[in-house]
Amino acid sequence: MDVSQYLEIFIEETKEHLQSLNEQLLVLEKEPDNKETINEIFRAAHSLKGMAGTMGYKRMQKLTHDMENVFQEIRNEKMKVTSTLVDGLFRGLDALEEYLDNIVNNQDEGTNDNQDLIDLFQKELQEGLSGGAAPAPAASETPAAPAATATAAVAADSTKDLLDSFTLTEQEKNLINKARASEQQAYIVRINIQDTCVLKAARAFLVFKAIESVGETIKSMPDAQAIEDEKFDFSFSVVVSSKKTMEEVQAAIMNVSEVKSVDIALIDESKCETKTAAETQATGAAAAASGAPQAQAKAPTTASKKPVVNRSVRVDIDKLDDLMNLVSELIIAKNGLVSISPADLVRDEKNSSFRDQVEYLERITTNIHQSVMKVRMVPIESVVNRFPRMIRDLSKKLDKKMELFMSGEETELDRTVIDEIGDPLQHILRNAADHGLETNAERIKAGKPEVGSIFLSAYQEGNNVVIEVRDDGHGIDVEKVKTKALERGTITPEQAETMSDKEIIDLLFRPSFSTADKISDISGRGVGLDVVKTKIEALGGSVECRTVLGEGSTFIIRLPLTLAIIQSLMVVLGNEKYAIPLGSIQTIEDIPTSDIKYVEGKEVINLRGTVIPLVRLDKILDVPDAKQDQESLTVVIVAKGDKQAGLIVDDLIGQLEIVIKSIGKYINNSKMISGATILGDGEIALILDANTLV
Repeated sequence: MDVSQYLEIFIEETKEHLQSLNEQLLVLEKEPDNKETINEIFRAAHSLKGMAGTMGYKRMQKLTHDMENVFQEIRNEKMKVTSTLVDGLFRGLDALEEYLDNIVNNQDEGTNDNQDLIDLFQKELQEGLSGGAAPAPAASETPAAPAATATAAVAADSTKDLLDSFTLTEQEKNLINKARASEQQAYIVRINIQDTCVLKAARAFLVFKAIESVGETIKSMPDAQAIEDEKFDFSFSVVVSSKKTMEEVQAAIMNVSEVKSVDIALIDESKCETKTAAETQATGAAAAASGAPQAQAKAPTTASKKPVVNRSVRVDIDKLDDLMNLVSELIIAKNGLVSISPADLVRDEKNSSFRDQVEYLERITTNIHQSVMKVRMVPIESVVNRFPRMIRDLSKKLDKKMELFMSGEETELDRTVIDEIGDPLQHILRNAADHGLETNAERIKAGKPEVGSIFLSAYQEGNNVVIEVRDDGHGIDVEKVKTKALERGTITPEQAETMSDKEIIDLLFRPSFSTADKISDISGRGVGLDVVKTKIEALGGSVECRTVLGEGSTFIIRLPLTLAIIQSLMVVLGNEKYAIPLGSIQTIEDIPTSDIKYVEGKEVINLRGTVIPLVRLDKILDVPDAKQDQESLTVVIVAKGDKQAGLIVDDLIGQLEIVIKSIGKYINNSKMISGATILGDGEIALILDANTLV
């Protein structure tokens, strides 16, 4: 058996358990007597231990076992939760995440034993227990030897049933006789696995590995392939030849976690009877004392292969049902089109039946698109749920009291966007904690609550998801930013005089621009907000900052719901066609040429009281044969945050649902082009990025 086939399930479930531990430990720190939280932590640690043991990750299993021991005693009210213990548990969580990262990247947990953490847990256990008593084993972790004794060989009537469940072939009898000639014994063993076991086949594999350490498997019931395919209940049987005693074989198997019990009996080939463990103890001991070479164990195996860990999305069954129904309709539509013969088309001059079928097909494909998009959608909670722990650690590191308030975690985004948004959000939150919030003393002096607040909220707005990160700190000092920009030569004194506060704040998103007085490992390295901006704009989104000195700052991120298929406006420039994402467009205007004004040498229009700069796309994109000297212009008004621009185009084709194709690295792509799409006639149209144009 190849345990790596379970690796993807292991990684997904381990991530969930680690996140659960993270959230519950944050609660435990504030409510050390919360019974429900203590039980949840114990269960998560216990599950992690069992899963790690199943996969053979011994270091991970050892660490979670010690964490489980601690919580077993806390559950039993034999010890209390202390701040030292909570800090240690958070460190333990980091160590488990390190193990998981290694497993994801290398399919191996690494070589770090984290002995300092294990020593800490054992010390806390000793000190927490009254009188310094030795730590009691966790409920699920019973030492091997007593377990073997507790489930000593079954009584004669049970072992008779055990033996009767097997039919030995002549070849198998010969193998047993050969083993006996080598002073080995033949045992029949029934292994009973706990009903709560998730990966039965993987657990069975570990049982076979345990048998390898004490003997050789002659036969299994059901056979090895059926066990690998999990075609058995929670018990299976094997015939084992070994020079070890019955108790030693039993103990070796009981060492595998999630094995509930082991029934074992000796096969007496000469009489075809069985003997209990007590009756055969002397015989087994003699066999163990002999110097006979141990037979090489042969557990069922398959060729090992490196697993591929894929990203996965958990989908509500109702969404899949909808998708299935739509695919059924698609087949009906296809059959309808196939049934229309060329002769029918000739007879039907208006082609009404053909048009009806095409319209039907169009409706279905639109619905399928929407359904697939829903399947790809993942709650933003999967990204933001790790941030409370980060803020807790920053609070200690910076010696600032702060709290994170989150809302809208159920807001959904496309999986591809979710995978990329974590790092930018993390940086903005770190920035708020380090730069945004004042020290405790400064807050008290300013008449603010000593505990600083950071707010993270998400909500849907049209075809976009908006994520806001707000703090109630001292805000951004615009004059300080302007001075820094002048010192660095980012702007000229003339520019500084005419720049608005918002334009000055936007300088923070320039590469290598930082106002930090000192460099720290949290922020202030000059590599930050520009990376955030680049990453978000690469996702087709935008980021802006609003601030009020003395009251705080707000970073607003707008992201498209999906990156794969979008609604767009198709426009014409000269002989070329371009697509503008509909989510960026506010209005389309027909503007007389006489309405164009000039501000600082640049073309603008005054549209209902708002001054909007114009962008002549034909010049920027170097399109020949564009219309010149027209009396009126077709202007597409696009927006990025609260900024607007008017894109001058030659003609409008109309709204179209397009599939975005990446241009890749084949050409030196301008940031103005976010991708390309293939039109119905096979022609390629480039997709314009309105954010970059603005």
